Order: sequence, then structure tokens, then C-alpha cells
Amino acid sequence: MRQTGPVDLRSWIVEEHRSLWPRFDEGIIKLVAPERWSEHVDGGGSCLSQLLFHVSLHADTALHCVINDRPPLVEQWRGRLGLADVERHRGLAESEDAEVVASIDPVALCDYAAAVHRATAEWLLDTDLDALDESPPASERLGRLAGASLDAVPWLHRMWDGKPTAWFVQWECTGHVLNHLGEMVSIRNRMGLSPF
Repeated sequence: MRQTGPVDLRSWIVEEHRSLWPRFDEGIIKLVAPERWSEHVDGGGSCLSQLLFHVSLHADTALHCVINDRPPLVEQWRGRLGLADVERHRGLAESEDAEVVASIDPVALCDYAAAVHRATAEWLLDTDLDALDESPPASERLGRLAGASLDAVPWLHRMWDGKPTAWFVQWECTGHVLNHLGEMVSIRNRMGLSPF
């Protein structure tokens, strides 16, 4: 995607992504004690641990596996997260995974999420923007690199296969994160922890 006007495309993309982490850090991480991250406010819905792991795993898998043809960062974090014995594709689904939530360490989770954010930010600063038009072989890479076979997560293969790199940056690394951040803010507020 070549720049065609006065707006600097890279700066816009980088700033859009960069603005996400301070919202998590200031609005959730610094306000909610780690022991409350698995709490189900009002007795239902997803908890903070599920939501942050879900969006981080999606962004990690999209960036490292699908776009860059490498194993996801989560492979280096499984022991610290408490997920060494949990199947690798778990956490990708929207619905809460009780075993993941019960196992995950919320402090390590915040560190993992920050690592994914930093890796994405670094990639956005250095990548050739023409690569955003390319469509990587998402389905093949999901199975080979992320342990997310077609049988395990058929919906994800359908959703991701054939999409251009720009879609993964726009949705999985940015928009999807922002969507669930709003959900996390709602949970924080229902905990009675709104700073406003």
C-alpha cells in the first residue's frame, strides 16, 4: 500500500497501534489487583484474564505466525503463564476457557501482552508497507506454527485464510484489541474501580 497523499501512512498506523497499550496499562492493569483478574463480575461474562490472553494470543499469532512465518511469542511464555500443559490453540476462541483462566498467572499475562504489543510496534516501524497488500497462507501457518489445526479451530481458518496482511494489522493487531479493551473497561467499572 503506497502512500498517495499528504497523510503519512506509517505514522498513522504506528500511532493507532501505539495508543492501545497506555489504555490497557492506565485503565486496567494499574487499577485492578491481580487477584481480581479471574473474577466474573455480576456472575457472568468473560473475566479480564480471558480477554487479555485472547486478544494478545490473536495479535501474537497473526503477527508472528501468519505474517512473519515464525512461532508465536507465547511459546516462550507458556511456562511463566502457567499454560505449559494446555493445548496450544486454547484461548483463541471468543468464549471463555475455564481451564486457561484457572491456570494463567495474571502478572505474567500482563508481561506477555506487553511483549506482544512491543513486538508489533517494532514490526510496524520497520516493515515494507507494500507487504500490507500481500496475502500470507494463514491456514497453513496456523496449523504448522501455532498448533491451531483446521479441526481444532475451523472458524479461525475460515476467517483468516485469504486475508491480506493489512487486514491482520487493522483487525487482529488493532481493532480486535480495541473492541475487547472496551469490554475490559466495562468489567473494571462494574468492579467499582472506575477512576472517573
